[in-house]
Amino acid sequence: MNIIQSVLTVLPYIQIILSILLIAAILLQQRGSSLGGAFGGDNFSSSFHKRRGAELFLFKFSIVVAILFVLSTFLNVLL
Repeated sequence: MNIIQSVLTVLPYIQIILSILLIAAILLQQRGSSLGGAFGGDNFSSSFHKRRGAELFLFKFSIVVAILFVLSTFLNVLL
């Protein structure tokens, strides 16, 4: 029972840290399509885009942080 109490006291802080990391990772990612395509401009350059380097890291990092955030939320609801 002591472990559950310690998890319950730390879990809100973990969720706050994960939410801040998720927001930062999402905001740092580049947009995939340009605004010119919405107004009939040439949008062929953004039809295929391969993530490389830091952009790939941010993409994978945001997925991992989102999964951890959802798991911590389920854990909070179950306990």
